[in-house]
Amino acid sequence: MVTKNEGSAASGPFSGLLVIDLTHVLNGPFGTTVLADLGARVVKIEPPGHGDDTRTYGPFVGDQSLYFSFVNRGKESIVLNLKEDTDRALFLNMVRQADVLTENFRPGTMARLGLSYETLSEINPRLIYASSSGFGQTGPLAHYPAYDTIIQAMSGIMSMTGFPDGPPTRVGTSLSDLCGGVFMFCGIASALYAREKTGKGAQVDVAMFDATLAFLEHGVMEYVATGKPLERIGNRHPFMTPFDVFSAKDKDIVMCAGNDHLFAQLCTTLGRPDLPEDPRFASNQMRTAHQRELKVELERSLKAQAAEHWLQVIHEAGVPVAPLLNVAEAVEHPQAKARNMLIEAGGIKMPGNPVKLSGYPDPTVRTGAPSLNQHGDALRREFAVAVSLADH
Repeated sequence: MVTKNEGSAASGPFSGLLVIDLTHVLNGPFGTTVLADLGARVVKIEPPGHGDDTRTYGPFVGDQSLYFSFVNRGKESIVLNLKEDTDRALFLNMVRQADVLTENFRPGTMARLGLSYETLSEINPRLIYASSSGFGQTGPLAHYPAYDTIIQAMSGIMSMTGFPDGPPTRVGTSLSDLCGGVFMFCGIASALYAREKTGKGAQVDVAMFDATLAFLEHGVMEYVATGKPLERIGNRHPFMTPFDVFSAKDKDIVMCAGNDHLFAQLCTTLGRPDLPEDPRFASNQMRTAHQRELKVELERSLKAQAAEHWLQVIHEAGVPVAPLLNVAEAVEHPQAKARNMLIEAGGIKMPGNPVKLSGYPDPTVRTGAPSLNQHGDALRREFAVAVSLADH
């Protein structure tokens, strides 16, 4: 186990683990940030020049990229040229002591550098070597370059998103990148657990394409059931009705009545006890088949009162209902604050860690993202000493 440098971040279940992080941009760094939040020591290896590309991406606070800061908090930074002998020797000594190595280069890149899993596992048989790429290490598209929007397009999720009369639409966040990062974290945690029993490391192979397919849910259900792709249906649920955005007198609200009991409660609250008796709406299957007609009937009642009124009385009736919030309203909501989901790291507000574990702190203030090569001198001293000892 390796002791953290002074100023590194959190305590947590992964305290004492050393993670060598070669990932860049969003997909890999998102996963390694979760490791850092949960106590791992994460050392980010950056190339000479401007380092991780996202250091040059906006938006900025002063000269600090929020894109970089959001997914690199609590890490250490060192610039290494892995093609240069001295830096390579330092890197290999870090690998000897590491628990985890992460990378998200195009498959084949690490092998060309002589840094494949097979090579590094000879140096450190306990190493967890996690690779996250667009399409994974195998298959006909393994070497195909990918960004989030490429994966959204090819996974089918873009074809499902939007309204029937509109074009295919990208999900409003980098979903495929983030899914890849989450599954990379899951793979690392699983491999670490297995290592406790076997004493051996493993290679974790995660593809953003696979990760997004795993999140398709209804789209794959529809294909399996009918052999046809799910068409764009806007905000409604494909198999439960009413489950949609509805217009009240002044603004929109969301209502979700997923069974007959909830539907009856909703109709009573809206002053429409006749609707459950209508054959078109008597069962969930019938309501889904006639969802357009039902929406017209529900909105006829909803438009008689302001959204605030309906939010209160529908909630009191036990039916799931919610306001339609924008991002500012969501992150400043009392629930987000109660769950510590808007924290400060390095003087910048950003999303907190959604993994809450009893017995471990969930601080409101965390260590920020490092400046480029911020820990370079200290890391070179730390691991150069170990190289010298290893040579004797």
